[in-house]
Amino acid sequence: MNTATLNPAAAPRVHDAEVAREYGPFEGADCIHGVSFDGRHVWAATGPALLAFDPDSGTPVRTLAVPCDAGTAFDGTHLYQIAEARIDRIDLQTGQVLASIPAPGGGTDSGMAWAEGSLWVGQYRERRIHQVDPATGEVLRTIESDRFVTGVTWVDGQLWHGTDDGERSDIRHVDAQSGQVLEQLRMPEGMHVSGLEADGAGLFYAGGGRSGKVRAVRRPRA
Repeated sequence: MNTATLNPAAAPRVHDAEVAREYGPFEGADCIHGVSFDGRHVWAATGPALLAFDPDSGTPVRTLAVPCDAGTAFDGTHLYQIAEARIDRIDLQTGQVLASIPAPGGGTDSGMAWAEGSLWVGQYRERRIHQVDPATGEVLRTIESDRFVTGVTWVDGQLWHGTDDGERSDIRHVDAQSGQVLEQLRMPEGMHVSGLEADGAGLFYAGGGRSGKVRAVRRPRA
């Protein structure tokens, strides 16, 4: 297993996050854990069920009754969902759990993303992101952070993750090899980031934790 350690030398570009839209809170959803996007609907892990909503209207369109207390990811065909100490691979159409692997944190996991044929799984208090083999659960390498890691996403070859530190959260672009922070979006005070997903078209969908909301945050232009 390779471990990338954060180099604190270079200062990142810092922006104030622009919240373009808020969704929710949704009925029966007291907290948002993971967030993903299947190209059409945003999926939010609420604890007892995965909820899908239309990002144009904000209207809930589906629920899947599966345990979901942390990160969510989509590989183009299946949903992946952290449930306590395991990661379930879920049939998008039926909600059936097709297979499970151990979660790298054994129950201390947070966000999750799919990229480059791997799952990328955050560990909250351990301040890490693991690259995980989706078939076996083997940790292929680990990236260290200096903040609590919440949601994780990839977009246009860039690794981004959410952070949480008391009353202030941000969304960070980090070097996937070194862990160096390259860019930060500072969320407004009191707005927490739990799950995180990019839509590939200029927005992040950020779970709002116990607010029960999902927020669309504009991704800064290069």
